[in-house]
Amino acid sequence: MDFTFTEDQQALRDSVSRFLMVEAVPEKLREIWQTGSGRSAELRAKLAEQGLTALSVPEAQGGLGMGDVDWALMTQELGYFGIPDSLSDTAYLATGLLSALPETHGLRNTWLARIADGSARIALGHPVNPWVGDVHMADLLLLAHPCDGGTEWHAVTPANVQATPCASIDASRRLATVVWTPTAATRIADAACGQVLADALVNRGALSVSGQLLGLAQRMLDLTVDYAAQRKQFGKPTGAFQAVKHHLADVVTKIEFAKPVFYRAASALASNAPDAAVRISHAKLACAEAGWFSARKGIQVHGAMGYTWEVDLQMFMKRAWVLDATWGDRAFHKERLFEALMRDSSLLGPAATFPHS
Repeated sequence: MDFTFTEDQQALRDSVSRFLMVEAVPEKLREIWQTGSGRSAELRAKLAEQGLTALSVPEAQGGLGMGDVDWALMTQELGYFGIPDSLSDTAYLATGLLSALPETHGLRNTWLARIADGSARIALGHPVNPWVGDVHMADLLLLAHPCDGGTEWHAVTPANVQATPCASIDASRRLATVVWTPTAATRIADAACGQVLADALVNRGALSVSGQLLGLAQRMLDLTVDYAAQRKQFGKPTGAFQAVKHHLADVVTKIEFAKPVFYRAASALASNAPDAAVRISHAKLACAEAGWFSARKGIQVHGAMGYTWEVDLQMFMKRAWVLDATWGDRAFHKERLFEALMRDSSLLGPAATFPHS
């Protein structure tokens, strides 16, 4: 399969990378995370000016109409620079959910337009995630309600939920448990249609997190390489020692092996392939392993100081740890893989992996 990206896709990724390199340096992020809200209206406005909030919004509602493969590149940059997942929650996940509603649905067009211009933050509640992110900043909450026959979806205003903040080891996250009452007035999708939306949201959420984990793994590797080049022992950089080189080379291998799995999953989701869910679970597991492995080797090279607040590594390491269990933990995705592999109809082996043209 050809995973070559178009020039436009590469140019967009490069543009976002250059922007975040200036606007999302670790020092700025630390300052933002230490504020009461943990968010910056100024940074959010700049992200909207760059068109990031409008990427997935249909053109009819003022967006760019881009798809899952485009977001696969963007999520890696968001992970690399440690951008809170509230951006992808609104601009990618909530956008996908709202876009799937009937075009005549009043909520759909109004909120898609607001997402595109950057004036809306939407929080998502799904059974696979025990907590909801950024409730304190949300203009609207889209909450799943499991019931007989499937999963209903409800649009609830922040005033109609009771949120209890939850602590996280990741300073960028603002999580809460929410208590709310579903009503006919708040319901935007019935149980049957809502179950389809819920399943699709898990796939998009897992794909988004997978991309962020890849970006985080690369960022931790880059930080560790820089540290190994500067830190000296016995009169030479620690990176000159063969054992350290082996550690870093192993991280590169994990990342490079995860990339094609991730890109294959994005392609499957974009084309509505019947095995998209399995591909995405495979990607989530591979990218999570790359993130954990990069964090572990980064700490091994940095030593205990890698855990300290002043060292940039800990920012990305803690984020990789929490994203590992977001939008389905390893048990959830291994179960999906197991069920697919054990089906009698499963096509396994080289003949299925590399079909003859």
